[in-house]
Parts: sequence; structure tokens; C-alpha cells
Amino acid sequence: MLTVGSADTAVVPPAERFGYWHDLVARESVPMRIHSAHAADFRARAEVISLGEVVLSTWRYPSLDMQRTGTFIRRSDPEMYQFALPLSGRGGLEQERRANHFTPGNFAIVDTSRPHQSTHQGRSHQEGILTTRTILVPHGLLPVHPNRISRLLGTSISATEGIGVLLNQFVHQVMGHPEQYQERDIPLLGTVVRDLISAMVAQQLDLTDTLPTEVRGHNLRMLAKAFIDEHLADPDLSPGAVAAAHHVSLRSLHRAFETEDQTVAEIIRRKRLDRCARDLRDPLLRGRPIHSIAARWGFRSQAHFSRVFTATFGMSPQAFRDDPGARP
Repeated sequence: MLTVGSADTAVVPPAERFGYWHDLVARESVPMRIHSAHAADFRARAEVISLGEVVLSTWRYPSLDMQRTGTFIRRSDPEMYQFALPLSGRGGLEQERRANHFTPGNFAIVDTSRPHQSTHQGRSHQEGILTTRTILVPHGLLPVHPNRISRLLGTSISATEGIGVLLNQFVHQVMGHPEQYQERDIPLLGTVVRDLISAMVAQQLDLTDTLPTEVRGHNLRMLAKAFIDEHLADPDLSPGAVAAAHHVSLRSLHRAFETEDQTVAEIIRRKRLDRCARDLRDPLLRGRPIHSIAARWGFRSQAHFSRVFTATFGMSPQAFRDDPGARP
């Protein structure tokens, strides 16, 4: 599994916890000036996963204010962009004379090489511990000129729509289930995060067409797969529908999937069959007719469904339902 670095202020005496947190932030992120009303007994923890040059972190802490000044930058300047997604609380962020809200559902963007400040508070007294997920990525890793990215500093990008959703979901998956990945996956995982951030930033700046071909192709595949998952139940879902939804030609869509083991049509069919197989095994759906399950996942014809299911799993849908030893 992936190596997860973790730290908890509970390992030191209460009087030393705030200083311990200062050192942790400086080591795993960048040095900051931190103030908190909870400094006397600062209970906080962090988990960090390094994906090569890209670093993912989850931070849990009480309300605080942070400031990165020119003095700190001169002492240590790793030249990174930080994409921070608060999962709770509320606050504010300021950089490059732009002030914005720091709220769940939005990635806040800062450049660690420029002064900035932020605050993060609970929405009520009951919300004692706040959570933020961050992504650190080197300036040089993003194929968008820094002068253009600077237009986004101190602003936010939605994590609930567009490519921001994919980035949010992917980082959540990696941080939440590191056991599902191996150390050999690190280069690929880091590339996925970089490409998603690049596409998200380029989309925000209306520069998508300027991204390298491989980055655009990778992101089109991820967007297409997410769209397929969301629309499996639609009987009109097809490669043409996927291409139209993403404003690309069918030829461009197929070209993007040339490196995949399956075509777009095969991905749609296999995902539908897997969902049907899952439902056929669900005890709560035992009384549901097979044709209804097939229709639920976009198969218009029961005969066609039975034929492709049998060809894929080696037995009919009814035999699969009746045989507890069969596996998809």
C-alpha cells in the first residue's frame, strides 16, 4: 500500500503541541505564522501521501489564522502551488490583493512563493475540529504559464462541478484508501493529479486547447468515464452521446481511447453488465424480474441483454442469479 505519513500533537505534552504543529506545517507544507485561540492545548493531526513531486495531505485542527510573509518566503521557497479544499468550517483567503471565502466545496489556490494569509473558523462552537485537504504541486509541473495562473491566486474553483469534481473525488479516493494502491502506482497517481489540476486551471482560464495533447487526452478519458458512470441507466447512452456531451467529435473521442484496453462502446456495455450482475446477486432485488434489472441499466431488449450477458459471464442471467458460486 501507499506510505502514509501521519502526525498527531497528542504525542507531546499540551504545552508543546502548538510548537509541534508549527514544525509539522513547515516540514510537510511551507513555514507559516500561525495564531490560534487554542494554542495552550492544540489538538491536531495530519496525514500526508507523497506521489513523487505531488503531495496530498489531510489536516485536522481547531480554528486558526495563518500568514506567509516575505520573511518566511526568503527563508524557504519551494515554489509550489497549493490547492486547498476545506471540508468543514468557514473562513477567508487573501493573496495578490484578492480576498475570497474559504468554504467547503471550493478549491482555494495560493502560490507559496507569494505572501498570503488565511483564516479558518468553525461555523459554531460545536464544530471544534476543522478539516482541510491540500494538494501541493511544483510550479514547473503544470503546463500553464505562471503569469496566467497568477490570475487565479486568491480565488477559488468549484469542487462540485466540472473537472473540480474529478480532482476532488480522485484525491478523496487516494487519501481515503491508500491500501488499494502500491508504491509502483505512485508515478501514475501523481500524473493523474497533475493532469486534472492542469485541466481544471486551463478550463478556468479558457486555455484548454493549449494543453499538451497527452494531457487533454487523459482528461477526456476521465471525463468520459465519469459521464458514462453517471448515465449508465440512459438507454440512449452511446459513444456519440459521450462525444456530444464533451463537445468533441466521435473520431476525437475514439482517438483518446486508443491506448485503452476497451473501446468506449465496450466500456459502456461492460459497466452495464457489471451493474446487472450486481443487482442479480442482491438479495433485496431477488423478486425483481430480470428484464426489469436489464432495463434499469439501459438495455432495451431482454433478448440482447441475455445474449451479451451469457457471452460475457458464461451463463444465462437466470443461471447466474441461481448460482451463488458464480463470479462476475
